[in-house]
Amino acid sequence: MPCTRCRIRTAVTDDGLCTFCSGTRPPPPDDMTPRATRPGGWGVGDWPRSPVGLSWAVTALLGTVIATDLVAIGTGLHLRSMWQGLADAGDTAAQGSRVQSADQLHDVVTDYQPAVFLATGILFVLWFHRARRNAEVFDLSVQKMGPGWAVGGWFVPVANLWFPYRVADGIWTGSAPIGPEGGRVAVPRALLNFWWALWVASLLSDQITAQALDDAEKPEQFARGLGLVAVADAVEIVAAVLAILFVRALTRMQVERAAHVPAPAPAVPGAHG
Repeated sequence: MPCTRCRIRTAVTDDGLCTFCSGTRPPPPDDMTPRATRPGGWGVGDWPRSPVGLSWAVTALLGTVIATDLVAIGTGLHLRSMWQGLADAGDTAAQGSRVQSADQLHDVVTDYQPAVFLATGILFVLWFHRARRNAEVFDLSVQKMGPGWAVGGWFVPVANLWFPYRVADGIWTGSAPIGPEGGRVAVPRALLNFWWALWVASLLSDQITAQALDDAEKPEQFARGLGLVAVADAVEIVAAVLAILFVRALTRMQVERAAHVPAPAPAVPGAHG
């Protein structure tokens, strides 16, 4: 039977309330208990901690990823036109130094892409881990995977196509705002789901297109491979845009939710524990 107050969790008490609404939820671990708070509910030297600064840094780097991909698409399509001219055997100007110059320009751009992606990934994982730790303070009961998976889940082959999503789902649920009656307000998961679907599609398309370009030997094969690379970069751009929206939305949710983290009761002078 659902809780009579929040209508989300299963009722566990005689009066029809869940552990959250009845106040019987077990406390978080000692190292996660907010002992002192700044205005807004953020912990001082403890949890929860504000994800705002990291979110802006991640957003800026995701914007750099988008800009780099746009340049890569432009240089890649230019190089593709050169190879296509060779394949059509009707554009002799596409031979020699022009192809070499276009290829060098494209190589310079693609050499920068991994570095930008790596820097973005590091900051994103740092933000993601902080959001996961905050979510454990907000609502431990809905966290499906431990905070370590917010980092390690990205590096496990095959499992990295699913584990980070499970962590993100728990963060999203646990960071949902509190309604007027004290229950958690359900937030649609469309943005979370679309972001993750495009992220997985981007990973797979990168692998497929890289292999196609590596296997190319003839001009028409190079032209086709470069076209596929441009498509993969376009998919990555859409995934990066959705990642920005996801980071901003989840950060806003945690800022709002932090305001409802209760400050611990002050110690009573002379009390002995």
